Amino acid sequence: MASNTEDLEREYNARAAIPDHPGIFARWAEQGAMTRRRRAGLIDIPYGDDTDERLDFFPTPQRGAPLFVFIHGGYWRSLDKFDFSWIAPPFLDAGVAVAFLNYGLAPRVPVEEIVRQQLRAMAWLHGRAEELGFDRSRIVVGGHSAGGHLTAMMMAVQWAAVDPALPADLVKGGVAISGIYDLEPLVPLAFINADLNLDRASARKVSPVHLPPSGGAQLITAVGALESGEFKRQTQLIRAAWPRNARAHVDVEDANHLTVCDVLADPQSTLFRATLDLIRPA
Repeated sequence: MASNTEDLEREYNARAAIPDHPGIFARWAEQGAMTRRRRAGLIDIPYGDDTDERLDFFPTPQRGAPLFVFIHGGYWRSLDKFDFSWIAPPFLDAGVAVAFLNYGLAPRVPVEEIVRQQLRAMAWLHGRAEELGFDRSRIVVGGHSAGGHLTAMMMAVQWAAVDPALPADLVKGGVAISGIYDLEPLVPLAFINADLNLDRASARKVSPVHLPPSGGAQLITAVGALESGEFKRQTQLIRAAWPRNARAHVDVEDANHLTVCDVLADPQSTLFRATLDLIRPA
């Protein structure tokens, strides 16, 4: 682990380490808009009362498909589900329905409430599986960066406490890409905690490394070879904390903290194939 605040800032400030990040974000937004023009989907469906509690759902032609739920990153304070619609096509072509979740952004919404919003979205999807035409017994969640953290949090939810009618194994698996699973190192970092407003206690409360997984759902992790040591260490932390759930890890060659996300949508990539195997076990 980095030894001082300056080193931690450098390790966790992923955008500062990627000079062309504005171009990557612009490309993602353009690809997302193109996907929504070309693929039929239900857009901006409300799953809660907050204006940001919205999701997009892309169905498959055949009913009863498994569902892959993707949660976007952006350090809990930026980006949008629309920026990631382009992830859907290869999964749709493989017979997997896809949903994308939005959530309120920090600082307006604290991280703990963002977690609650995501569990509301998951419960909403589970309850409307028949209406939407997917198999509620085959839901896998995945996400990138902050979405990787939220993916792990969805695997730690005690679903009966949310609604006694929900199954304990609502989430059958998770794919966490370049996530942060221990939020305590972010507390002294002004560049991010000015928006997150975490202290040690609140950071620990929303850190999945300190929570047990709610069942036997399998977890795939991935991190880019060009990412910082801290992002790689964070992935090691969750795998060590959840040894019985840690199914596979993918080191993505020649990928940084942003381009690692592109690999998920490449049908020829190890990450895509591992994800598809998790969603559609043989």
